[in-house]
Amino acid sequence: MKFGLTGDTHNNLKNIEIICNIFNESDLDFVVHTGDITLPKALEKFNKLKMPFMGVFGNNDQGDKTELLEVCVKYNFDFDAYPKVIKQNNSNIFVVHDPLDIEESFYGEGNIIVHGHTHRFRDEVINGTHIFNPGECAGFMKGKNSIGVVNTALPSMDVINF
Repeated sequence: MKFGLTGDTHNNLKNIEIICNIFNESDLDFVVHTGDITLPKALEKFNKLKMPFMGVFGNNDQGDKTELLEVCVKYNFDFDAYPKVIKQNNSNIFVVHDPLDIEESFYGEGNIIVHGHTHRFRDEVINGTHIFNPGECAGFMKGKNSIGVVNTALPSMDVINF
């Protein structure tokens, strides 16, 4: 199974359009957002995705959370308070915004943890668990925008820069 990974889009409508186009051209089962969408109009832009869209809200989403949840209902987006757990065969994908919210119970052979918040690339294995963050995609660091495609079979993450 493969899924798209993005986060910390911080209301960058232009980048969200690019992200949707890249993911729509990929062979993905779903797309995960690790939070900090920021405004409902930014979340609405993700309705261009041709696959299921899910994720968590970040610290910068709290002020507009009611309106963000309304957008989720409107477009059938699957967002939860973190951690969000996506079950896959005998392992789990844990979705959090802030890596400080990673709990000891998330670690286990074959599990995957994805997070945002730091705007920094992360691809490491701790206690048999792969931890991924593709990095910056909000446009704050010009030329450093990136999203990920996670292959759960390996597991591995390919980074796509734009």
